[in-house]
Amino acid sequence: MNATNRNRRNFLLQTSLASFGLLSAPQMIQAALSTELTSDLPSSPDKGQVILFQGDSITDAGRNRNVQNANNGAGMGFGYAYQIASHLLGRYPDRAFKCYNRGISGHKVFQLSDRWKEDCLDLKPDVLSLLIGVNDFWHTKTHGFKGTAQSYEDDLRRLLDRTKAAFPNIKNMLCEPFFVAGGSKLKVDWFAEFDQYRAANARIGKDYADVYIPFNALFAKALESATVDYWCADGVHPSIAGSYLMANAWLEAFSKI
Repeated sequence: MNATNRNRRNFLLQTSLASFGLLSAPQMIQAALSTELTSDLPSSPDKGQVILFQGDSITDAGRNRNVQNANNGAGMGFGYAYQIASHLLGRYPDRAFKCYNRGISGHKVFQLSDRWKEDCLDLKPDVLSLLIGVNDFWHTKTHGFKGTAQSYEDDLRRLLDRTKAAFPNIKNMLCEPFFVAGGSKLKVDWFAEFDQYRAANARIGKDYADVYIPFNALFAKALESATVDYWCADGVHPSIAGSYLMANAWLEAFSKI
């Protein structure tokens, strides 16, 4: 690893951890990088919690969108959401979790908003896991989208305000959008601008999230043990191994709420 890449990765890790200011972030990353899935969830009287995964292609992960019922493998896709659901359902049958995946490839925040009643509010989630932001930036470079970091932040705040108004007790698990350095679909000069979107997401995390999941920092750390091709070849869409890291970090975060 050359000095420039090493400094870049260290910078990403440090700024990610500093931006959301949660003491659990280093432990979350360490747990995600461990060889075993997270420790047991604390006992809870809650049964039948509804967990909704929302976002873009990283969450969608090839799911069958015609499958609408909870806990269906085809409807969960083959990414991190599937790995999380399989862990929760297999390890805690007594908790009767209901897991839904409503991520759609290519979507940005305003498109989530357009379908939010059907794909969020009507499902009455107890836990909302939201990973969104890559396309809000990426499509300004590749699809002629005219959004900005400010419009991304404004749109996401409105979406979460709307959700909180409908479900005051909802638990928000906000996930940090990420680029993995060296990915084949990324250009080096994109990173500084994308950091503005990450910073906006972190500010929202401080105001809305019950827990914030540092995926960008997680992948920056993971690059110390294996190459980008192993974790996330194009820099955006995780491999099976990358999805495992995400699931592990998510489960560690979930155990804290």
